[in-house]
Amino acid sequence: MDRAQKEQTVTALRSVFDEATLVVVTHYSGLDVAKITDLRVRMAEAGAHLKVTKNRLTRRALEGTRFTALDALFSGPTAIAYSEDPVAAAKVSVGFAKENDRLVILGGALNEQLLGTDEIRALAALPSLDALRAQLVALLQTPARRIASVLQAPGAQLARTVSAYAQTGEAG
Repeated sequence: MDRAQKEQTVTALRSVFDEATLVVVTHYSGLDVAKITDLRVRMAEAGAHLKVTKNRLTRRALEGTRFTALDALFSGPTAIAYSEDPVAAAKVSVGFAKENDRLVILGGALNEQLLGTDEIRALAALPSLDALRAQLVALLQTPARRIASVLQAPGAQLARTVSAYAQTGEAG
């Protein structure tokens, strides 16, 4: 890799760190190409990304970003999982690591907050941002339905009463 390619790689990584909310650092030693491809597909389906990194270039890209504290995790065969969703990359990484013991989660960061492996696992247990949005919409719609049914109830009672008087008037 020549100097221009290295600078291009550092610039690309820096933009990843600027846009990501969550970064998970992993060791992938022993995973074959098929399994890494499977992991990348799962990441993409969840709205996250996986990138195999060169440690020296990644450390250079980390300088001056909010993920600077991750610097110490970059040794050995590392890959980063990242996402704008604060849960997606952690959820896929932890799920894949349960199935494949060759993927080892070293740690990560959520914005400026450094996370250990236990915190990454706890984060993975949370519902995704889309699931939380769906729950919030459901909570907001429930009171509206109740209000609508309460408001409709007097009108329905009035209609039944008028109907009953009309029927008794026809009978009489």
